Amino acid sequence: MTTILDRPRGKAGAAAGVTQGWSVQSVGEWLRSPVAPYYLALVSASVLTGLGLVMVLSASSVGSYRDNGNSYTVFLDQLVFGVAGIALAVVGSRLPVAVWKKLAWPGIFLALALQLAVFTPLGIEFQGNRNSLSVAGFSLQPAEFGKIALVVFGAAVLAAKRRVIYKPVHAAVPLIFPFGLLLLGLVLQGRDLGTGLILLAIIAGLLWAVGLPARWFVGLGAVGGVGVAVLAAGSANRMQRIQTWIGGICDSPQVEGCFQKVHAEYALADGGWWGLGLGESREKWGLLPEPHNDFILAIIGEELGLPGSLAVLSLFAVLAYACFRIVTQATDGFTRLAAAGIMVWFLGQALLNIGSVIGMLPIIGVPLPLVSSGGSALIAALIGVGLLLSLARSLPGADDALRRRTGPLRRTLAAVPSVGVARRGRTRPAARAGGRPGGRR
Repeated sequence: MTTILDRPRGKAGAAAGVTQGWSVQSVGEWLRSPVAPYYLALVSASVLTGLGLVMVLSASSVGSYRDNGNSYTVFLDQLVFGVAGIALAVVGSRLPVAVWKKLAWPGIFLALALQLAVFTPLGIEFQGNRNSLSVAGFSLQPAEFGKIALVVFGAAVLAAKRRVIYKPVHAAVPLIFPFGLLLLGLVLQGRDLGTGLILLAIIAGLLWAVGLPARWFVGLGAVGGVGVAVLAAGSANRMQRIQTWIGGICDSPQVEGCFQKVHAEYALADGGWWGLGLGESREKWGLLPEPHNDFILAIIGEELGLPGSLAVLSLFAVLAYACFRIVTQATDGFTRLAAAGIMVWFLGQALLNIGSVIGMLPIIGVPLPLVSSGGSALIAALIGVGLLLSLARSLPGADDALRRRTGPLRRTLAAVPSVGVARRGRTRPAARAGGRPGGRR
């Protein structure tokens, strides 16, 4: 058995070290590099999006065939939205941070206009909520795009006020008064409490990241808690969801209000440790409502078991770590605040969704970011990923390092430069500093 002491030294040792694989030390060094947040965000978001497409296909196939006569209708729609969202994410990742700042004011006005249009004849009502627009046969949820608009706008105005942010009026105007409250009020008027909670979390996260004293959040939290309690008490449907959550009355799915909660638990229980296998869900056969939307995690747990569920949690943890690294490494106030806003948006929404599925929270009705079915939610989340990648590229040294990166093929060829010259019967140095092997500088 070869130990560390037995490894060859010098040039031969270095060449052999290439084949030793990644060590703990090399991984740690890479994580400290300026490009690590960029690649961590890119890979985690890409895998979540790909996994989401696969699971939407599996979870929606039965319901799609029942409703449309084609098992692939929902999946193909989601695939189109995914392609459009990825294209927008690529464009967003290439936009300089300065351009994102300039989009702050137009973005928030556009978000308010679209949300206001929900209450015109273009607006449609679905499952008791009026939060969608119908345009040319397509539906659009403006509140999803309001999240990214609020992140960009809040980061821009708070960064511009960084020298006077300790004054309450500058912290509140114009983020909270009037734009934040206007957007939140329009969303709540459409009875979409879940999205309203995410908007509140984004505002609170931005104010926390900008450095407001903790005592301010006690008062803001109290006001927000009272408001949520009043909204919940004013809706029989919301009170029923709270009762099924803490009342201990859901012994069977036949109890009123317990059907969805109990069948989500059945799905996770049926999956066991290792799952039933991809495509083998039983609950998607007309038992669990919305299996490809808000409750897609239950299908993931049923088909892919505990490893699949933990993989989703791990990917969100990696995405959160990438956001945290951007926040701690950025030298620009807008970059720090925007990354914090995206982190609160994605993690807050993921926690609400996961908590609803596993029974730790009442059923709130928010999608799992990048995974659940829904065109508006997916496109808006991918735009947020594009913004995050743009912020990661703006970190000190990151853009230069990304421009200098080399592909695997080029690195492989550089490792064996003497092959070509050996055929000509002569030997040259393996490499010259700053130039190609055996060639001109």
